Amino acid sequence: MGDIPEVGEPSARPEPTPRDTATSLTTGALARRLGVSPTTLRSWDRRYGIGPAVRADGRHRRWTAPDIAVLETMCRLTSTGVPPAEAARAAKRSALPEPAGTPLSARPAEPADDPDLAPAPEPMTRSRAAGTLPLGDVRQECRGLARAAVRLDAPAVQEQLAAAVETHGLAVAWQEVMVPTLHAVGRKWASSGDRYVEVEHLLSWHMSTALRRGTRAPARHADTPGPGPVVLACVPGEQHTLALEALNAALTELRLPARMFGAAVPAEALIGAVERLGPAAVVLWSQVRSTASFPLARHLAGTGWGVKGARRRPLVVLGGPGWAGRSGQGMLRPTSFQDALDPLAGLYGAGSPKSAGSQRRENGLSRGPGRA
Repeated sequence: MGDIPEVGEPSARPEPTPRDTATSLTTGALARRLGVSPTTLRSWDRRYGIGPAVRADGRHRRWTAPDIAVLETMCRLTSTGVPPAEAARAAKRSALPEPAGTPLSARPAEPADDPDLAPAPEPMTRSRAAGTLPLGDVRQECRGLARAAVRLDAPAVQEQLAAAVETHGLAVAWQEVMVPTLHAVGRKWASSGDRYVEVEHLLSWHMSTALRRGTRAPARHADTPGPGPVVLACVPGEQHTLALEALNAALTELRLPARMFGAAVPAEALIGAVERLGPAAVVLWSQVRSTASFPLARHLAGTGWGVKGARRRPLVVLGGPGWAGRSGQGMLRPTSFQDALDPLAGLYGAGSPKSAGSQRRENGLSRGPGRA
């Protein structure tokens, strides 16, 4: 029962002043600000003693600036995967002023400057705990990332994405952290009827930023074996680029040549680029059925170059849900990100990093990463 404050325990917040009360927030307003439900705030108050210092008319909660500061710390800690009870204790401690004259020996130890002396990071775990978003059996990072996105906490989203890429590498971070979170956000708001499109946009933007920051400089064609680079492009009219950005980042992580052309590439421009580059493969992304152009895909698959008798043609890879349910004879239709990355790496005799969950769920190439 250590999570419940004892009677007589000193308050974790200073007594509010009249000015604090005048500028306080209601529970509903604070919930919208933090990106959590009012029920969650009441539960935290009841279970962990993180509640308002005063109540208007003795009943209605009014959250003052010191109260809000404690809750912001609580949200920040839980978004990184800290259990709520532990986060609540730390949040209340952070609000207590350090007594004057506290000896150095009694103060919390500063983090070690020497990485060898710093405590080892806890291993990444998976979580099945119930939460705001239907995440299921996923890495703990997904839950923290989703909470930060729902709060529109851009700094926390950016920090957690950078940590995931640094810890796992680009390919695994995309498959195991980014895609499950995007899918959960999309399912949540689609099923609830709420139009929180801003959450997906914020999350997609920072994912794109994290992927591009981790993308190596394009490999020169002369530095790699194989017939040519991998061309990545969205078909005409298609604006969704996030999955292609992840694939481009994974290819450059393997130091393989790739040429990323981005969104809505005109057919004539794409054909011209393929004729000029002589690529080993062309990856065409279509998010929705209306943009999937099989005539364009077949034309590119039939494009050849080289001397007579030794002409070569590119491998055409059809990525995204727009191609589903339609025949693409002679073209590769991957069912997952890994299913696309493996054959592309194989063209150059390279291996690709494996995702622990790549055999258990789709991870962002055939179905797409939500509406991003």
